[in-house]
Amino acid sequence: MRVFVFSAAVMLTGCASITSESMQLVRVDALDESGEKVAEARCTLINDKGEYALESGKHAMVGKSSKNLNITCVAADRTDEATGTLISRAGAGMFGNILFGGGIGAIIDHNRGTAYNYPDWVQLVFGKVLTFDRTKNKDGEPMQGLDKAAEPDKADEQVIAATP
Repeated sequence: MRVFVFSAAVMLTGCASITSESMQLVRVDALDESGEKVAEARCTLINDKGEYALESGKHAMVGKSSKNLNITCVAADRTDEATGTLISRAGAGMFGNILFGGGIGAIIDHNRGTAYNYPDWVQLVFGKVLTFDRTKNKDGEPMQGLDKAAEPDKADEQVIAATP
């Protein structure tokens, strides 16, 4: 009986549906070219789970997904936009599912999106199209994006590598 209980506990620790939420808190800052925050910028975040709105410098609760999260920020005093793509990456729960739970749990978590995460805090820059890869995420620090115009090959490689 102990072996059964221990085995069940180990298998459940890998299941992202049980250990993770289906929503994630994401903070978005919108900056101008000099790195100053743009006051009252409005941002729209979109993935296959929904559309979310927030004011720059604040958080939005977004639905987790295997699909990337696209963000566009606009401001009344600007004609350009701040645009970014947050790459969705599989978390530890997905790998635990594969190792301990087999394919069924991984399929469920993939379909629900609970096995995936986005960067927690990003800084978009007006006039740029940036890509943010969670593999470079550091807790409590804003993430700087990769500029697609400055390094198109690297940004495209990140997006292609993240496409399931």
